[in-house]
Amino acid sequence: MIKINYDVNGLVPAIVQDAETKTVLMLGYMNDEALTITQNSKRVTFFSRSKNRLWTKGEESGNYLNLKSLKVDCDQDTLLIKATPEGPTCHKGTDNCWGEHNSMDFGFLSKLELTIENRKNKPYEASYVSNLFEKGINKIAQKVGEEAIETVIEAKDSNDSLFLEESADLLFHFLILLQAKEYRLLDVVKVLKSRH
Repeated sequence: MIKINYDVNGLVPAIVQDAETKTVLMLGYMNDEALTITQNSKRVTFFSRSKNRLWTKGEESGNYLNLKSLKVDCDQDTLLIKATPEGPTCHKGTDNCWGEHNSMDFGFLSKLELTIENRKNKPYEASYVSNLFEKGINKIAQKVGEEAIETVIEAKDSNDSLFLEESADLLFHFLILLQAKEYRLLDVVKVLKSRH
């Protein structure tokens, strides 16, 4: 049983985060009954301060929040709920209550994918990536093969710096190959998850 310091109205703020993407989806409030229902049903339920009643997110729209985990903060006065959303979270139809897209972000790799996509769709002469796309899928696949061999060779030696350089080249060219085949890193991640 978790200990919670409810406010004078018997409520505690509950921050809801997508369990997979880590995007913050919404903020709601729970009382003890909403918390119990959430834990038992695995569907996130709040106490509506404006309607003065319990409400399960998605009870009207079907856009439920399926509970994955629940934690209380260090002061025991705020909840962090990790959930899997079924559709948009905000009542305005957006992915979250701040109007942001709820998509998987791989940090710098996502930015690099966007740069590669821009070089593919808006080529210019001075761009290595644009020139590689212009040469076609065979040349791109050949580059991935070359970089893979160079990475293997460096893995067998003891120069960590060269190994990391070749690993970066391999990953970079693999991202180009994915885009040439009309795929993204997320598509590969989905396959890996299906095997997990």
